[in-house]
Amino acid sequence: MERLRDDVEAGRVDTVLLAVTDMQGRLQGKRLSARYFLEEVLDHAAEGCNYLLAVDVDMNTVDGYTMSSWERGYGDFVMRPDLSTLRRVPWHEGTVLLLADLVWEDGADVVASPRQILRRQLARLAERGWTAYVGTELEFVVYDDSYEQAWQRGYRDLTPANLYNVDYSLLGTSRIEPLLRRIRLGMEGAGLYVESAKGECNLGQHEIAFRYADALATCDNHVFYKNGAKEIAAQEGRSITFMAKPNQREGNSCHIHISLRDAAGTPVMAGGEPYGLSETGRRFIAGQLAAMRELTLLYAPNINSYKRFVPGSFAPTAVKWGVDNRTCSLRLVGHGPSLRIENRVPGGDVNPYLAVAAMIAAGLRGIDAGLELEEPFGGNAYDSGAERVPATLRDALALWEGSPIAEEVFGKDVVEHYANNARVELAAFDAAVTDWELYRGFERL
Repeated sequence: MERLRDDVEAGRVDTVLLAVTDMQGRLQGKRLSARYFLEEVLDHAAEGCNYLLAVDVDMNTVDGYTMSSWERGYGDFVMRPDLSTLRRVPWHEGTVLLLADLVWEDGADVVASPRQILRRQLARLAERGWTAYVGTELEFVVYDDSYEQAWQRGYRDLTPANLYNVDYSLLGTSRIEPLLRRIRLGMEGAGLYVESAKGECNLGQHEIAFRYADALATCDNHVFYKNGAKEIAAQEGRSITFMAKPNQREGNSCHIHISLRDAAGTPVMAGGEPYGLSETGRRFIAGQLAAMRELTLLYAPNINSYKRFVPGSFAPTAVKWGVDNRTCSLRLVGHGPSLRIENRVPGGDVNPYLAVAAMIAAGLRGIDAGLELEEPFGGNAYDSGAERVPATLRDALALWEGSPIAEEVFGKDVVEHYANNARVELAAFDAAVTDWELYRGFERL
């Protein structure tokens, strides 16, 4: 904060972005003058309309939310800055950003806020002296068209940045290295630890990987990076999409890696049992499997999310775990201190706070219930005949609404809030006339 005061006084910083993460995992907030932030917001917080957690992706006000409605007057909640998240935004001149926690005027948490949902699960870990370490791997597709051009074309006939599969291809990534480098350096300048960039399978598809950190910091970095990558691409006249399935080829995944450590930094999940696991680690994974279907709504929150789950696509369909087996929903990777479980269900459209909260909640339930872990699957899990990940948002919603696990660990208010979000999306989709219908029926039916 002293550095910020110095930079503001010297004219090096003039704008403070105060942001919260909404249900869709997007940054929403205000651009504040730096002077106003230091003189007023720093001590007294700021306010924002509570409809930010009660709208659809188009920012339409919708019915069905208890916490925010026309009947309740669409009042404010308090945006309380978390000073530990202060960072520069190198691609905007004179700008810094902070994330905020959402509370009501009386100081009570806004229970449906994604950041607070994760905080509550982290508090459960802290009661045991444990910390969760998490890494998220976001894939995206780059197009040579701007966002405005893509919109005006109805997202048809766009030009991907690569015209063939560039998975691990150095030649392929070199084609857009100026953009990738600008994103990497921008994130480094904002305090993120960049590891690498690589090409992926879909046309124009790439991934930039960041070093793992404690769970809350990783999720904060995730939403900051996702927003920033889009802004940088837009400045370059290009567009990036993180949607789970932008076309018929490979979708955008967001594999989430998680491990636990105790207060001394000792891995909790690693031990002397088979596959390098501890008893706690085995039960943590067993909990993931047991709750996978009921909590899929938090891993795959949109209608498009479920288009990824295609056999042979590297997106999972079977609720199975395996040792370094990419056909399973859960993949055990690493050795000793690096041992961790990778959840391969989430796509690029995931809200990281909700997904990580779900993984922690499921794992703790497995530990507390003493669940036994089945043997790892060693073959092609697509052909395993195992229970499968829900095939549609409608299926996932039914499992979520009927889940005793979800209500036990998140509470009825959270379950109903995110169920309503899914119902709103389904109603909008059911009412839409799609290109598929027009192509099949306009002339021939």
